[in-house]
Amino acid sequence: MTVSQHDMKPILILGGTGKTGRRIAEQLAQRNLPVRIGSRGATPSFDWDDRSSWPGAVEGAGAVYICYYPDLAAPGAAEAVGAFAEFAVGMGVKRLVLLSGRGEPEAQRAEERVQQSGADWTILRCSWFMQNFSESFLLDAVLSGEVALPVGAVGEPFVDTDDIADAAVAALSDDRHIGQLYELTGPRMLTFADAVAEISAAAGRDIRFVEISVADFKAGLTDQQLPQELIDLLMMLFTEVLDGRNQHVVDGVSRALGRAPRDFTDYANNAAAAGIWAEAQ
Repeated sequence: MTVSQHDMKPILILGGTGKTGRRIAEQLAQRNLPVRIGSRGATPSFDWDDRSSWPGAVEGAGAVYICYYPDLAAPGAAEAVGAFAEFAVGMGVKRLVLLSGRGEPEAQRAEERVQQSGADWTILRCSWFMQNFSESFLLDAVLSGEVALPVGAVGEPFVDTDDIADAAVAALSDDRHIGQLYELTGPRMLTFADAVAEISAAAGRDIRFVEISVADFKAGLTDQQLPQELIDLLMMLFTEVLDGRNQHVVDGVSRALGRAPRDFTDYANNAAAAGIWAEAQ
């Protein structure tokens, strides 16, 4: 059963200005469904590290999209998400949709906490985002013409965040998705070298992939003066999660949406057409 906007309390989008949250909020607004952005810059604000901010953000909400910062793979994420889920249910929230990650033990512990919260839940367990190359930490590397990472011939079924947003909107607004765990991937495997080659072709620029050592990768992150928690997270993702455990495509997008997932080539062509990877003049 699809819920009409007249029946719905506000939908709180945690991380509502991020890669997935922004898209979800835009889609819900286009459907005239009530949206509330959960971020430190919103009014009222929401901060994962400041639990005194939780009541103001959650009060009156009927559903929540949970995107944990910095990532569900980070130590302590499951405890924070579990505490929030219990708090939200206690505040009257009926539905929780969790953005999760594949092959990440901490993320799957967070999934269990949401499933045990008493809410109607949906889990979106996602592969590596295509948009990491255009809206995240890899953008500067692509623009520089060289993407240097400590990963070799490991395949990854990159998923388009537009597919994640579509699935989240469906889960937030349609009862048919209650109690479902959707593992969301793209339609095919690519190595990071393959992905960079496709970006290079789409952008019409020489952009190359270079495999580097873990030590050199860490040194580069440190030189960028990134927050230590982000450095630790990226080190864990590249040294543990990208070990081949996720080298398979699954049917979560088609199960959730009744259509095929978007392909990396289409993503790359669209991003290039938008000028995201244009060489500076």
